[in-house]
Amino acid sequence: MESLSGVGVIDKVAAILSALAPGPLHLADLQAAVDLPRATTHRLGVALEAHQLVRRDSEGRFCLGFELIGLGRAAADAFPLAELAAPILIKLRDRTGEAVQLYVREGDSRRCVVSVQSTHGLRWIVPVGALLPLKLGSAGHVLADGGPSQSQSVEEREPGVASVSAAVRDRSGSVVAAVSISGPVERLTRAPARKFGADLRRAASEVATALPK
Repeated sequence: MESLSGVGVIDKVAAILSALAPGPLHLADLQAAVDLPRATTHRLGVALEAHQLVRRDSEGRFCLGFELIGLGRAAADAFPLAELAAPILIKLRDRTGEAVQLYVREGDSRRCVVSVQSTHGLRWIVPVGALLPLKLGSAGHVLADGGPSQSQSVEEREPGVASVSAAVRDRSGSVVAAVSISGPVERLTRAPARKFGADLRRAASEVATALPK
């Protein structure tokens, strides 16, 4: 297992929690997901269970623990951007009919902190909390160092998907987030900035205005 932090046990714990994010796993499946020895996976899982960061369901599978709910709320309270942006992004979704996301940079990746689903039956869904590459996709381009204020991508990260993103800047001019519209190429076209650029920039400006002084 590759170490990201240089602190092995932290990397292993983080891997276990990330592996459980999609849903419950039996020990064997969890072990396979994190690529750790069975004994190590079990020992860490039990230790996390003692801290209520992991629990077991009725089938004995490991699941994310309820203590994470409180930690997540505390993190959200300390980072009000998602709450401030959500009503603006819902209005953007209503105007365009397409899926809207808000991303923030996390190291060499980008994290989805708000996701509003499209009104169409055929839709592109990015779950809240998803960690995606910074180098791929329009939002990643906007959040990269020296990135543009607006960017579009067509089938760059996923076949058949297009997106356009605009930067949210704080009062110092620093990029703090990216608002993104994404969906099937058939609807967004191969020039999504031409179709949705004006609406997107307006929404990004509204989010920036809502930021605390």
